Amino acid sequence: QVHLVESGGGLVQAGGSLRLSCVASGRAFSFYGMGWFRQAPGKEREFVSAIIWSGESTSYADSVKGRFTVSRDNAKNTVYLQMNSLKPEDTAVYYCAADSNWRRLSLSVADYDYWGQGTQVTVSS
Repeated sequence: QVHLVESGGGLVQAGGSLRLSCVASGRAFSFYGMGWFRQAPGKEREFVSAIIWSGESTSYADSVKGRFTVSRDNAKNTVYLQMNSLKPEDTAVYYCAADSNWRRLSLSVADYDYWGQGTQVTVSS
């Protein structure tokens, strides 16, 4: 069992930056692949970024590539999402998720076993 808690969301103007954090407790964090997803009102939850257990491989949605950076610190049981050049269309609730297949870099909601409660990101124009 893994418990995930996100933080770092807020209100920011277009062009600004935020850094989201997700702290994990429970089973060894380094045994999980981690993902970030987001969900805007009236839309399905969508993939944002993923990182494997070692941090050596990452993946990004085309819509955030070049603006967002995912990283992890296994010693701190934490995964981060640095978001730069934010746009109003980035407004959503952002969720971190843990995949027990620690070598997989998954883009699919269905592949993740544990989810945080989400943190709201609002980008004003």
